Amino acid sequence: MPGLISPPPPTAIEPVTDVLHGVPVTDPYRWLEDQNSPRTRAWIEEQTAYARSYLDNIPGRERIRRRVRELLATETYDSLQKVGRRYFFRKRLAEQEQPCIYLREGLTGKDELLIDPSTLGKGKYTAVKPLKVSTNGKVLLYEIKQGGERTGSFALLDVDRRRTLPDILPRGYLRGFAFASDGQSFYYVHEPLSETSPSHRAARQHILGTPFAEDESIFCARGSHKLRLSMAADETRFGFLVCDFDGEIRTDFYLKAFERDSAVERVFSSATYSFGPRLIHGRILAITNREAPNLRIVELRRNADTMFEWIDIVPEQEGRIRQWTVTRDHVLVSYIYQSETRVWIFDLGGGRKTEWPRQPTKETIRLIGATYDEDEIIVASESFTEPPATMLFSVGSKQLTLWSKQPTPFDSEGYIHSQVWYASKDGARIPMFLVGRPDILAGGCHPVILTSYGGHGVSMTPQFSVFVAFLLERGFLFALPNIRGGSEFGSEWHRAAKRHRRQTAYDDFLAAAEWLVATGRTTPRRLAIFGGSNSGLLVGAALTQRPDLFRAVVCMVPLLDMLRYHLFDDAHVWRDEFGIASEPEDFPALASYSPYHHVERGGYPALLLVSGDADQKCNPLHARKMTARLQAANTSTNPILLDYRTFRGHSPVLPLTERVEGLTDRLAFLCDQLQLSFRQEEV
Repeated sequence: MPGLISPPPPTAIEPVTDVLHGVPVTDPYRWLEDQNSPRTRAWIEEQTAYARSYLDNIPGRERIRRRVRELLATETYDSLQKVGRRYFFRKRLAEQEQPCIYLREGLTGKDELLIDPSTLGKGKYTAVKPLKVSTNGKVLLYEIKQGGERTGSFALLDVDRRRTLPDILPRGYLRGFAFASDGQSFYYVHEPLSETSPSHRAARQHILGTPFAEDESIFCARGSHKLRLSMAADETRFGFLVCDFDGEIRTDFYLKAFERDSAVERVFSSATYSFGPRLIHGRILAITNREAPNLRIVELRRNADTMFEWIDIVPEQEGRIRQWTVTRDHVLVSYIYQSETRVWIFDLGGGRKTEWPRQPTKETIRLIGATYDEDEIIVASESFTEPPATMLFSVGSKQLTLWSKQPTPFDSEGYIHSQVWYASKDGARIPMFLVGRPDILAGGCHPVILTSYGGHGVSMTPQFSVFVAFLLERGFLFALPNIRGGSEFGSEWHRAAKRHRRQTAYDDFLAAAEWLVATGRTTPRRLAIFGGSNSGLLVGAALTQRPDLFRAVVCMVPLLDMLRYHLFDDAHVWRDEFGIASEPEDFPALASYSPYHHVERGGYPALLLVSGDADQKCNPLHARKMTARLQAANTSTNPILLDYRTFRGHSPVLPLTERVEGLTDRLAFLCDQLQLSFRQEEV
């Protein structure tokens, strides 16, 4: 373990006290919320130098880096779309920094390069992604991102001429887009990044070759500055969804024909249920939780009185719907049943046809897309030990054709998984996946890497991870409990750890760690946890509630100050999931677990916090403030480090070399803290 030659850089304490519902709450590092102030920039530089003094000197780091590069530097395919005989997709060659956009004419055609981000003149941090193709396959809408930002700019490519059109939407959020049938214009809903507190949201029509300032508004929504407008469309009409996040989320839905002077029809207003519409050849299909906590798919049809009736196409099932897609004659729906993905095929009248063939080993199936005029869908599959593969599935013939499989150099045959059950604090039984070599799953005490998610109804299913694969090769046991807050057992599993019940997810996670220790599979000195985003909040809560239970923690792009999270970026949209501290009924629960507010003087495990300037989802202020507070409070010799990069954000679009270095840092940190030595022939 490399020695830290000095204590962490000191951070100025400037207390700011707020009184929330009669309770004083003091924040000693409020000044670090100002990302662009000279003081904050100087502090980040000092923290980076401090972290590098440790991370760059870990024994075996170079051998770890070489193996990480072997695992990451492989040819990859993703974002596949099909229009007619044309396939559009991203492909990254093994040593390329970023994937490029390609076209393939027919299933066996040659891959033709359309867009190489390295030619855009903005360096290796520029990434591109195909978003939508016109119905004739001649115009491609694609996104351009810089670093890990959530926002992007949006450009159009004339596919046949291989020429990017001058009509580029600036950085922002694209909430809806549709090509016009004449091929000379498009319709869009766009929120520019530069826009603040708008008085309205609008859908507009843009005629190619004209200034955007001349675009005509075709629909306008007015209300609070927390309004969000999105758009769906088919060949003849628009569907406009207006969501107001100011207080309880309320939704309006409108229809409008393409004709310029056509009237706007309100279908419903102030709905408190979810509604995700798709307009398909004159039909309105939607996924909703209206009278269906586990979700159902409906069609809105006019009755004899021209009123809309809600007709079940796919009724609510025992499992919660995860994804759905529509082909010419069928609806394919994926469900989560006890952390297993199952796919059912229905006809458009709602009759169940058949179940997708299940594999002997658990895998995760994702429905990538489909074409409404055909009966072929694009699917992806992966498991704990098998990297992602993309396939084409013909619903009619049941034929499955492999499109691509990631050639990761990992011995998938050398590892197995099992599922165990343990009791949480309240006695509830929680399932947990264990993955490792057969001899490690057979028993004994081993280093363990543990993670979960526990929020937003997100279910944890088998997925391939280079991070986990490397640790499996080093003799780790990987543990993944299906804690409450997800939807592995339907909507009730989510609600059991939602909002005021959030602590339930943390209790489930801590109980998993305690079970691993109690059964002799590991000890606290050989137990590490990791997580990002909401999972970063999870490990932050575990770190502050049970610092004695873990040796090392990797906390990536997290939320940690739960009393102020909603004040930054668009985080207020998570009000229904977490609550907000300004509401008296929400404040006690948030204050009871907010990791930043539960840092006390004492010994903490080694911690690597990961964040960066470009994170527009979980603002990097959380990582900055938590680093300062833990460094000041920690009495152990374990390092508290901040790995902070300018271009790092919430979107996984960093170039290959940055991904290699970032993953090397995290793996070297864990291996060093858990005292795994490396011989020359290893890694």
